[in-house]
Amino acid sequence: MPVLHSPGRDARLLLVLLAAAALHTVPAASAAADEPGWTAEPAAGTAAARPGGARPYFYLQGAPAAVLEDRLALTNTTDQERTVTLRGADAHNTADGALAVRPAAPAPAPAPGAGTWFSFGAGATVKIPPRTRAVVPFTVTVPPASSPGDHPAAVIAAEAGREVGVRVHLRVSGPTLAALTVEDVAVRGRGAASVVAYTLVNRGNVALAPEVDIRAEGAFGEVPGRGPRAVPVELLPGQRAELTEPWPGAPALDRVRVTVTVTASGGARAAGAASAWFVPWRAAGWTGLGLLGLGGTALGALFLVRGGRPRRGPADGGADGGPAGTPGATTPAPQHELTGASR
Repeated sequence: MPVLHSPGRDARLLLVLLAAAALHTVPAASAAADEPGWTAEPAAGTAAARPGGARPYFYLQGAPAAVLEDRLALTNTTDQERTVTLRGADAHNTADGALAVRPAAPAPAPAPGAGTWFSFGAGATVKIPPRTRAVVPFTVTVPPASSPGDHPAAVIAAEAGREVGVRVHLRVSGPTLAALTVEDVAVRGRGAASVVAYTLVNRGNVALAPEVDIRAEGAFGEVPGRGPRAVPVELLPGQRAELTEPWPGAPALDRVRVTVTVTASGGARAAGAASAWFVPWRAAGWTGLGLLGLGGTALGALFLVRGGRPRRGPADGGADGGPAGTPGATTPAPQHELTGASR
């Protein structure tokens, strides 16, 4: 049966819809996709990096002593009010190269980074009405003595133990240097399970997206390595990452020298090398046991031959080699001994 609306009720419904539109209401379908309840992202602006105005991260650049500005969008997709707190944080690489941020500390860190340059003013704590998007401005004040290059950071939004980090690519104007080193190269495992382990260290002042090339030279010539490929790591300035590359083409029996060459944009290039033996230990073990058994058989046969040789008795001579019955007498040994000759 159709539902009939009175004119007064329709007017009230229209006012509610207009008020919701003014508060940037989020559709219900989007709310289901954005669970568990709220999101944080760069607000759309003229510096948008994607079609449609969406930005995947913040990108800010300025000279020392500059004050940079941007805006963060917080979207509440639920039917209840949310209270979100904001802070800046330093970004870094974990041991395996993943990106992470420093946790909030009650006191300033011994060497505070760009995370301390952020200010949200009165917007450090934001109350977001239901199904509403709030846009919060913030500033980044670059210290006058800041070194040029990249200073990775993030904006952290937190509520009830849940945190969302938004990357901030922050660069201080000035000379840049792309440099890295390759350290601790080693070969681990055997056969198809072999891997080449190495450590990358960013020695410059800009973030790097490295590419690795692995070559191997054996005793009998070049061994198939791994061609150039991108490393799924963004290596931040001053950071290191311990990485491995699968090497399914490792030889079964050889002594090889493995060279790991890493390059990155900006002219960064470095190499490291290591030597490794590849020996099929199981086959070598069986071979060794076989040789040991063969040696034991030969030794036993030698003892049998020596034990079966007849000894000379008194009739052939005394203990000192003299004629029978003449103790202590000696005679020259015969020039030849004819086995089987009659005596």
